[in-house]
Amino acid sequence: MQKQESYTLEKGEATQEFDDDGQIKRTGTWMSASAHIITAVVGSGVLSLTWCLAQLGWIFGSFLLVVFAVISWYTCTLLTNCYRSPHPVTGARNYNYMQAVKTNLGGRQYIICAIAQYGTLIGVSIGYTITSSISMGAIKRSNCFKKYGHDKGCHTLNSPFLLIVACIELVLSQLPNFHKLSFLSIIAAIMSFVYSTIGMGLSIAKIAGAGLPKTSIGMPTREDVSSKDKTWDIFCAIGDIAFAYGFADVLVEIQAYLSLSLYIYVVNTNYCEKKI
Repeated sequence: MQKQESYTLEKGEATQEFDDDGQIKRTGTWMSASAHIITAVVGSGVLSLTWCLAQLGWIFGSFLLVVFAVISWYTCTLLTNCYRSPHPVTGARNYNYMQAVKTNLGGRQYIICAIAQYGTLIGVSIGYTITSSISMGAIKRSNCFKKYGHDKGCHTLNSPFLLIVACIELVLSQLPNFHKLSFLSIIAAIMSFVYSTIGMGLSIAKIAGAGLPKTSIGMPTREDVSSKDKTWDIFCAIGDIAFAYGFADVLVEIQAYLSLSLYIYVVNTNYCEKKI
């Protein structure tokens, strides 16, 4: 029985326990894939978009949102088509971003993309760590204002919270089968919708409230900001918008854990749509 099963896997056919590539049968579903994608897309970067639009203005800010959205869409389409190549059904599987690049480009481009990807992952991880510590400090400062009033300084150091977040990340990174904790993505997806809805509600309430002067295109910005600080804020806003769209490189890994039947159904559906 073992020889027959091994022979079947070498032929590239799926069995009850393994997929056609010899890996343990994938169990990814629409729900788990959607939860992973929502968690990756609706990250903490969306919370700073209101500040970004305030620095860039409605016209240039909205233009950059559309530009980065188109770039991300095009990148996601390329990575999706590179998952199995050269044929979308019978081609070799690329389980992550680097394998997809190596299969389609190889050589020097593979090394360059590796440096770019790992540099991006390190930068995004540092950004999330800093954002978490700043958010924790903001909660403490908000409680201080509520308790003592806004006349009190309520200065809060973010360094202790930075150490707390880093220690939690170190502990979680030591978990052995961390990739199997799919319920974390579902919880994170729910939280993404929650804080996005809260942020949108607060923005609408702020605009609808009285007491703020308005211009023909929105609210006026601060006039006590120097040209140097304004230039720096503009570049920071552009970086924050790019940070909010930094999720495309994980789509290949999400797609790699879809069940074989679900993946074939999606490929066949897209193939039929292109034929029509």
